[in-house]
Amino acid sequence: MATRGFVGRRSPEETQKRLPPGQHRVEDFPILQIGPNPTIDLATWRFTLREGAKPLKSWSWDEFQALPRTAWQGDIHCVTKWSKFDTGWEGVSFDDLLADARIAAPTDFLLAEGYDDYSTNVPVADLAGGRAMIATHYEGAPIEPDHGGPARLFVPHLYLWKSAKWLKGLRFTKKDEAGFWEMRGYHMYGDPWREQRYTSD
Repeated sequence: MATRGFVGRRSPEETQKRLPPGQHRVEDFPILQIGPNPTIDLATWRFTLREGAKPLKSWSWDEFQALPRTAWQGDIHCVTKWSKFDTGWEGVSFDDLLADARIAAPTDFLLAEGYDDYSTNVPVADLAGGRAMIATHYEGAPIEPDHGGPARLFVPHLYLWKSAKWLKGLRFTKKDEAGFWEMRGYHMYGDPWREQRYTSD
């Protein structure tokens, strides 16, 4: 994944250019979730790729940590209208995950599934080619549970609800299936620059 360099203080005009429509910049990192943090034991944590119900490849925490690492720095955008600039993330790219599993993506769509039973849909094309990772570190430290640690999907070019917290796996689907928020009226894609917040957008 391309890594942006650190930047100095930006003018208000430059800041506005980096904000998608309807967004405002924050300095903190708001915590938003649908319920309490799940209890996750790294000794039993597993990450699994599936095609429907069929397992394709599974990793323990130690096996996952041994995979190639990718770093990314840039801006993130939440559907609740905040944006945070110059965030730093590290993890395993979707491409490296498939390479280690020695498979090609079997379908064009998938659902990201969390240990809290949350799910969200993402087209494979939006994960491949260095566009997404399974992140385990934020700003040089392990991701805190409040922000989805030990591992979360990270798809920075889409609204942050697509970056499912407490990730336990990716399930390839034959069609574009709605996840938790998509079934409740959120947009099936979620592009911040097109302000795709809700189904009607």
